[in-house]
Amino acid sequence: MKKATKILGIMLVAMMLVMVMMPMCAAVDVNPGEIANSLKGTASDAQEQVVNIGNQIIGIITTVGVVVSVIILLVLGIKYMMGSASEKAEYKKTMIPYLVGAVLIFGASAITTVVVQLASLGGTGE
Repeated sequence: MKKATKILGIMLVAMMLVMVMMPMCAAVDVNPGEIANSLKGTASDAQEQVVNIGNQIIGIITTVGVVVSVIILLVLGIKYMMGSASEKAEYKKTMIPYLVGAVLIFGASAITTVVVQLASLGGTGE
């Protein structure tokens, strides 16, 4: 009975996550043809538009990464609190890959932001 309750709880949390994430995923409507057609003007104007598009993409990826990281942390924390001693040891083992993944997500978005900013500085310093 206890195992069925845990499974039901996890399934409910998963369904809520899907319901919450669907509007965010549906709101991002990127059409490459429209983006290419909208890049008009001088080279510097086009560069600014590409940098702006890149910043928007980085922002979306960072937002999704933060949301997913927090949700996974909540699920692991709840499992850790509800688990027995042997289950807690298993959850501790799963937290290390989670931390590595979270650091990679945040580090990658920070590095790409720095690269984009450096590239935009180099392009305008004529």
